Amino acid sequence: MKKTIVALAAFLQAFFCYAQTEFERFFTGECLRVDYELVGDSKSVSFVLKEMKMQGVWAGNLNVGDTCQMGSYRFSLLDSVSGKVLYQNGFSSLFDEWQQTQEACRCVQSFYHVSLMPFPKQTVKFRFEQMNRDKAGFSVLTEFYINPKNKFIRRESVNSYKHSIVHGGGDVNNKVDLAFLAEGYTAAQMDKFRRDVERAWQYMSGVEPFKTYSDMFNIYAVESLSAESGTDIPVKGIYRNTAMNFTFSTFDIDRYLTTFDTKAIHDAAASVPYDHIIILINSDEYGGGGFYNFYSAGTSDHELSLRVIVHEFGHGFAGLGDEYFYADEANEQMYSLNREPWEPNLTTLIDFESKWKNMLNPSTPVPTPRTAEYENVVGVFEGGGYMTKGMFSPAQDCIMRSNTPSEFCPVCRKAIERAILSHKTRH
Repeated sequence: MKKTIVALAAFLQAFFCYAQTEFERFFTGECLRVDYELVGDSKSVSFVLKEMKMQGVWAGNLNVGDTCQMGSYRFSLLDSVSGKVLYQNGFSSLFDEWQQTQEACRCVQSFYHVSLMPFPKQTVKFRFEQMNRDKAGFSVLTEFYINPKNKFIRRESVNSYKHSIVHGGGDVNNKVDLAFLAEGYTAAQMDKFRRDVERAWQYMSGVEPFKTYSDMFNIYAVESLSAESGTDIPVKGIYRNTAMNFTFSTFDIDRYLTTFDTKAIHDAAASVPYDHIIILINSDEYGGGGFYNFYSAGTSDHELSLRVIVHEFGHGFAGLGDEYFYADEANEQMYSLNREPWEPNLTTLIDFESKWKNMLNPSTPVPTPRTAEYENVVGVFEGGGYMTKGMFSPAQDCIMRSNTPSEFCPVCRKAIERAILSHKTRH
C-alpha cells in the first residue's frame, strides 16, 4: 500500500511539473491586459482596440489549451505557428443586455472592456469571438497578432491602492483570487470598508460550496478611495463623485446597480493579483448587478445586502443565470429558444444532456410541476431567465431566483464547484 501511495504521488507530481513546463514554454509569469471597446447596436457589434499593457503577476492557473463554451463572448491566444489554443476564456457584460433594450434599436453605443491573459513569450494570435444567438458555436469578430516585444505594450507601474488580505494569501495560481473594491467610501470610511468586506466574506464562506472550498480563496480588500460617500440614485436625485461611477436605475430599473466605467474597476483591482472582482458599494439601498467573468457588485448595508452579493457572485463567478420570471415582464426575447443557453442552470431542453439531466431522479417528470411534491427535488421547472415559457430551471427556489433561500440548489452548487476547481492547475 505504501508503495502505491508513493507511486501515485510521483505520478501526480510529474503531471504538475508537466503543466508548469507547458505553461512556461509559452508564457512568462506576468499578466497581459487588453483594453478595448465593443461598439454596436441591437443587431451589430465591432471590436475596437484601445491599449495593451503588462499588469503585475498572472493570477490564473498554469494550464495551457483550456477551452471555454460559456459567456456571450470569448477570447483566445493561439500559437502563431501551429494555431494551437494556448489560453481561452469567456465572459458576458452589460453590453449584452443593452443590446436587448429599445435604445439599442435606435442608436449606437460603445462599452469599455478589459480582458486579462497570461503574458506570451513569443508572438501569438489574439482571437475575439461572439457566441451565436440562434445556433451553437461562436463567430469570430476580430483577429490580430500580439508581439510581446511591441514597444506600444505599456509596461508602466500601476496606481496601487492600499490593500489588505482578509483571507488566505498564498499560491495565486491555484486559488481563486477575489478582489473586493471600495466604491463610495471616503478616506475616513476605510475602517468601515474593511469591516464590510470581512462581514461579506464571513457570510459567503458559510454558503455551500464556498464553505467546503473556502481554503481555495484569497480575499483582498482594495481601498479605492472616493471623493464622496455613497452612490448615484437617480430616482431620488442623488449623485455622488465616486471612484468607479456606479449608479442605480441602469436601463431604468431602479434596483439595477452598475457602472460603464470598467477601466476604473480594473485600474483599482490591479493593486492585487486578481481573478474575479466584487465591488462593494457604500449604501443602504437594495440592489446590485453581476456579469460572468466581468464583475459582481452589491451594496453594503441593506438588510438583504449579503444575500444579494452571493446572488450576484453566482453570476460573476460561475455564470449562473437568473431563475426568476415575471408574467408581465417584457423580456421574452432575452434568450433564443432555438438553442441551449450557455448558463449551466437554464435549459430549453434542446440539449438537456449537456445540462443537469444526469442529476434527475428517474421518477421525476420532465417538465416538472411546480407543486409541493417536487418542492425540494432537482427537476425541470418551466420558467427562468426572465421567461415564463420555453425556458426551464432546476429548482422551484434557489438563491438565483429569490432572496428567500439561504443556499444554492444542487445544480448551481455543482456549477460553482466546477468554477472553483477550474482555478487549480491540473495535476
